[in-house]
Amino acid sequence: MNEIITMPTMAKRFNLGEYAEEAIIVEDVVTRTPNHLHFIEANTNEVTLQHLVNDCITPVFAKDNELTINHASFIETIQEATRDYFHGEIVDDAAIRVSHIIKGRIPEALHKPANQLLESDKTLYYERCAFSIDVPSIYQDIHGNRLNLSIVGVRAYNLQSLYTKKSPELFKLAIGFKNQVCCNMCIMTDGYREDLRVSNTTELYKAALELFNNFNTAKQIHLMQQLGNTSMSEHQFCQILGKARLYQCLSTNAQKRLPRMLLTDTQINTVAKSYITDENFGGTGGELNMWQFYNLLTGANKSSYIDSFLDRSLNASELALGINAALHGDEIYKWFID
Repeated sequence: MNEIITMPTMAKRFNLGEYAEEAIIVEDVVTRTPNHLHFIEANTNEVTLQHLVNDCITPVFAKDNELTINHASFIETIQEATRDYFHGEIVDDAAIRVSHIIKGRIPEALHKPANQLLESDKTLYYERCAFSIDVPSIYQDIHGNRLNLSIVGVRAYNLQSLYTKKSPELFKLAIGFKNQVCCNMCIMTDGYREDLRVSNTTELYKAALELFNNFNTAKQIHLMQQLGNTSMSEHQFCQILGKARLYQCLSTNAQKRLPRMLLTDTQINTVAKSYITDENFGGTGGELNMWQFYNLLTGANKSSYIDSFLDRSLNASELALGINAALHGDEIYKWFID
């Protein structure tokens, strides 16, 4: 029986339709990701919400000096939406990662030598911010791994033109499952809004609720469970790696004729290395099942910069599911295994 496990505080039951039976409520222990594991690594640093609220300035649109929705407001809004939608569940505080710090000075400190600046003379904000909010009381065990429901948001000012008048602002928001063994994010199409544009936090809150409501929990779990039922040989794995490297060298027109593949050469190398060294998802006995392969992809994606992280998370799912189908005779991703 395929079942989503929830804690006793669960206020509603998921209708799992054609993919699984209804969720059952059980007594269990909430499992959280170890503190040393992060959902994204790359060049990011961990910060607190209090730091974003108290220590960071808010960028404005240059032509009318209108405020943007800053990182703290984004996180607080999604956290509120998560707690309201999953009322009665355990909702963790956001784990926040930032990169590309932008420093400045207040006008009164413009002519001070750098070594004489006081903390009150300095300003800062971060160009890019990502956060993850776990709901550990909603989880599923898949192939021996505990996966908690998780919401991930990304804001990158480099993707938003701030040199104009105020306009709808771009956010990326996803709901999916986080593997507690490795903190890898599992994102599917219906759980991801890659071009979420809103003008205020009220619209952002409503968009988050809509995303949560449209997310097909049971379908994602079903697809992830199915991955463990198919294995590939080491030869086939090496064939896929070779085609992935070759993909990078194809012309733009040639790439357009194939399914998209967003992972970089460096990340493909990480997949190859992890096949040998990863104690949880590495190849054993010359075989690799597709659940292991999927986690090698999502693990490699943790080296992505914040602004491309969720796009590549989705693409890792597309690749794993597509190649899995190709191993059963489907034509769409056949190029990667031929």
